[in-house]
Amino acid sequence: MASTFLISLAEYLLLCFQNWFWLILVFTSGFFLFRIVSAFLAVKPRRGWRIALVLFLGSISDMVIWLGDTNLLFILLFFFPVLLLASKGDRAGRLTLTVIFFCLIMSVNAVLDTYYGPIMANFGLDDLYYYSSKFIRLAVWALLYLAPRKHLPKRPPQLSPRFWRLVLLLAAMPFSSLLAVVLLPLLQSDYIYSNALLHGLIMNLGVAVLPFIFLTSLALLYAILVLENHQRLEEADKLASLRESYYQGLQREERQVRTLRHDLRNHLTALRGLVDMGEDGKALQYIDQLADSPALRGGKRLCENDAANAVLSAKAEAMGRSGLTADFSVSLPKDLPLAEVDLCALLGNAADNAMEAAEEAEDKTVTLRCRAEKGLFMLRVENAYAGELAPDLATTKADRTSHGFGLAGMREIAERLGGSLETRAGGGRFQLVVCLPLLP
Repeated sequence: MASTFLISLAEYLLLCFQNWFWLILVFTSGFFLFRIVSAFLAVKPRRGWRIALVLFLGSISDMVIWLGDTNLLFILLFFFPVLLLASKGDRAGRLTLTVIFFCLIMSVNAVLDTYYGPIMANFGLDDLYYYSSKFIRLAVWALLYLAPRKHLPKRPPQLSPRFWRLVLLLAAMPFSSLLAVVLLPLLQSDYIYSNALLHGLIMNLGVAVLPFIFLTSLALLYAILVLENHQRLEEADKLASLRESYYQGLQREERQVRTLRHDLRNHLTALRGLVDMGEDGKALQYIDQLADSPALRGGKRLCENDAANAVLSAKAEAMGRSGLTADFSVSLPKDLPLAEVDLCALLGNAADNAMEAAEEAEDKTVTLRCRAEKGLFMLRVENAYAGELAPDLATTKADRTSHGFGLAGMREIAERLGGSLETRAGGGRFQLVVCLPLLP
């Protein structure tokens, strides 16, 4: 009796150890996978989502997958909804990254369970496989996080919709390859596994395709970083072009002022002559012509910040050409603890969206108020609109690659910087309010 009890107790303790061992490995694997995923995918800030995602990714990384296994379909049904619900940001970007990470994780599982497992079973090392496969999975995700950790993005990449669509099309290749190589044997599973030649062909196909899927997924993650860097260079180039145009305008105004100052004595002499001759009407007409001089209409400098001046001056000119009234009041210091790319994206795209809506409305005035004080950056844009607004304020223009940054992109900037973006619409009026903390 005592020996039976001791054996039962030993078996119970071994089972508890295995369960705790499994939980520790799952949590650790999930932690490294979460760090990789969250470097590319913007996870919702609530702690509950993060803990749930760590446990979910750890469990998924331990799922058994082999060629001809239906588990892949069941995992697919859970993997996509969970990652899409736990993340935020551009829908195309979230879908793209979900596809890539699904291929990355499932390719590792399929290689271990299809090839490493049977090899260990042939030598009668099933128990060793149980532990070693978990360590291998953990080692893969730890290595993928720790090796390039310094090169991982500090925040999730933000690409334009056209770039996300491009990467999604590329991600369809490893995704479809994964589904084909794992699910193809299901069509004739009995025949395939009874035919040694065909079974060997399927296994050889998996050896060639599964590592390709893994490496392609890694290459796509790297391509996203390259595309984001390219996009930032484009934005910086556009900002430099706006600045150049802005400074050229300032130089033209300065030359006009110098010319007016140089000719001022001549203008005064001409006015004095007209008054002496009693030509008061002509004198007033002459004064009106001088008042219309560009040199006397005031400069385009809206605030001390050069980047904001460059963008808003260009937008004000564009509104003037479109028959709109730009009612801008801006108070920003020369130096802001805010990236110029983010600042210009907020100001420029808020003005673009307002201008596009106001062009179709009866009220042609776009009101923009922006200031930085008491540690806060405040932006308020108000305009009239006609008809119905698009849910995401996307552009209605045909050239969507050049327009339509939309509300989602501006909200991403606000949330990333710890601020907020609010919108109000009603009675034919739309208002956008952005509030950001200015951290030193």
